[in-house]
Amino acid sequence: MFLLPSLLTTGNLFCGFFALLLTAGHRYQEAALAIFVAMIMDLLDGRVARLMKVTSQFGVEFDSLADVVSFCVAPAFLLYTFALRDLGRPAWFGAFLFVICGALRLARFNVQTGTADRRFFIGLSTPAGAGIVASSALLLNGAALPRGVQLALAVEAYAVALLMVSTFRYWSFKEFEFARRRPLQTLLVLVLAVMIVATNHELFLFLLFSGYALSGPVRRLIVGRPVVTAPADLGTREVH
Repeated sequence: MFLLPSLLTTGNLFCGFFALLLTAGHRYQEAALAIFVAMIMDLLDGRVARLMKVTSQFGVEFDSLADVVSFCVAPAFLLYTFALRDLGRPAWFGAFLFVICGALRLARFNVQTGTADRRFFIGLSTPAGAGIVASSALLLNGAALPRGVQLALAVEAYAVALLMVSTFRYWSFKEFEFARRRPLQTLLVLVLAVMIVATNHELFLFLLFSGYALSGPVRRLIVGRPVVTAPADLGTREVH
């Protein structure tokens, strides 16, 4: 059973690799779904390791390497192949920027573990960035893309890449008490979410990940730059 967390991480890595194969075969929606399955694996591996009390530095490093494939390389290749390849050099550079910024985001997360406020991520997490790309592919449904949409997706690649290496703070939801403090608002949000999912789940996923990506800059405008951060516990790796 002590191998279960590593098996989940291996599943994450497999899904990322499979997404690359599907993208190469122009099966873009299936590739996007593979990335979402990788997110589920990534969400589970850290929690299972802590539950079983088998956390290790090996697991942390293996998880990061898997994340580079599943949440950096796979979504960048997906975005470039289905939307950007006709735009020339600035487009493929945007896809590469997505990869390098995602890798830098993961490296920064590793060195900040144990010193940052557990309530927040510094910079957009790589699964969230990958979620924006994957949900875009699902939403567009393999349609022929007008040049304006292609340019918008190129801007998306640059924007998400920069958000991942930004200093904007994003809720980690590890110590989130909004539902308990504001049950009515939470219920209304859940009802709205269910309605959107029932009518257009592709749109819901895109709005969910895009809204989360925008929450960092919006929070900075409202709250301002933090002055002091509280120390976090070691071994809390979940999402990056």
